[in-house]
Amino acid sequence: MAVQPKTPKESLTILTDLVLPGETNPLDNLFGGELLARMDRASSIAARRHCKRIVVTASVNHVAFTKAVPVGSVLTIEAKVSRAFKSSMEIFVDVWIEDRETGEKSKVNEGIYTFVAVNDMGTPVSVPPILPETDLEKERYDGALRRKQLSLVLAKKLDPHDATELKALFI
Repeated sequence: MAVQPKTPKESLTILTDLVLPGETNPLDNLFGGELLARMDRASSIAARRHCKRIVVTASVNHVAFTKAVPVGSVLTIEAKVSRAFKSSMEIFVDVWIEDRETGEKSKVNEGIYTFVAVNDMGTPVSVPPILPETDLEKERYDGALRRKQLSLVLAKKLDPHDATELKALFI
């Protein structure tokens, strides 16, 4: 029986929280590690929603801290699966803060996490494929294979000559 693909929106996870003084550094900005933990939790929920299995963090592939998150900020983390492979899933995370007076949101951070679905014994299991719908989802989906191949080449788990998506960028 073929597994039905799922859309990224089916895994969408939104966490909204307030940044409290005990979570900030001496400049009254959210600790980077605190933000990473929140992003990991949101990614974990998104991955689990996608595959309905136990999931474990395999890697944090990219994080960009582009703007400080001051104490008192309303912080919103949006995570959804951008691509699924055999047992792993790439989750793209966007982080926003709201202006206290206008309510306007501005993006302060993004990250890319990889999770693996496992059974009760911790053995990887297969996950459903992803069917991107929006232009942004399609862009992130296409980029996920290049990011995976680059990761595998750097870890010496893939011969650079076999990295077809990466070679296509340069040839």
